[in-house]
Amino acid sequence: MSALKFLVPGEISREEFDAVNIEIHDVAPGVLMLVGLGGNIGVSYGEDATFMVDGQFGPLTEKIFSAIASRTRKPVQFVLNTHWHLDHVAANERLADHGVTILAHENVRVRLSVEQVLPAFGQTVPARPEKALPSVTFTKDMSLHWNGDLVEIFHAPNAHTDGDTLVHFHEGNVIHMSDTYFNGMYPLIDIDCGGSIDGMIAVAEEVLVRSNQSTKIIPGHGPLSSQSELAAYRDMLVTVRDAVTALIQDGKTLAETVAARPTASLDVDWAGGVLEPDTFVAHIYNCLTKSTGP
Repeated sequence: MSALKFLVPGEISREEFDAVNIEIHDVAPGVLMLVGLGGNIGVSYGEDATFMVDGQFGPLTEKIFSAIASRTRKPVQFVLNTHWHLDHVAANERLADHGVTILAHENVRVRLSVEQVLPAFGQTVPARPEKALPSVTFTKDMSLHWNGDLVEIFHAPNAHTDGDTLVHFHEGNVIHMSDTYFNGMYPLIDIDCGGSIDGMIAVAEEVLVRSNQSTKIIPGHGPLSSQSELAAYRDMLVTVRDAVTALIQDGKTLAETVAARPTASLDVDWAGGVLEPDTFVAHIYNCLTKSTGP
């Protein structure tokens, strides 16, 4: 199933949801990564109530709660929406019904409050109901002193979208990057909603500074990762951006830039994920020419 399909959950059948098994990965003491359908979920559990990072889709909520219950009897009290895409936040309404408080950057609430049109993907995403909107918002950063850990929540401006939030579990030495990091694949950059290639590179570089060789990094999509794998991802983003920039400076059109195959030497390692190489190159081209036109 493509990442684009994730943006409109009505396109996913009941049978597809029923077939999903929630994988549980013990990342650090008191920290989990859950893999199901959509963006990877982070979980903090311990003496306090449970804190989730993203929630995937409503039809999966009971499965997700069951997975968490295998590690703790404490209820889920908070969920953080890392950005507005529905493969991460479509469960908000169901979670609110369970009394879960929804946190997010203020831009996420704005995006979810109104219809979103994504021309690059040929999709219109309806506004979410009031109870599915984050009830606690912030403009930049915030911290939770939770389950014996300092949980630092910080905004990554104009990276995957305009509302991206990362989570740093300091005691656990875990960083959840959500969709600013697609491990082992070319990433989706939602330029129609404020995303940019330079922002994606900037947040990767910030996490590399924050991390060390022992840090566990939870990507938005793909397997649990490490500092060295994130460095390779950052290098790939820089390489493609610079190659596309050179073609633009040579006066190449979008079609000519794609036809030049600037990712050819990278495709063996990075193709085959949510985006085909030509689509990724087109995203980069559009990122770099958005302010002045192609």
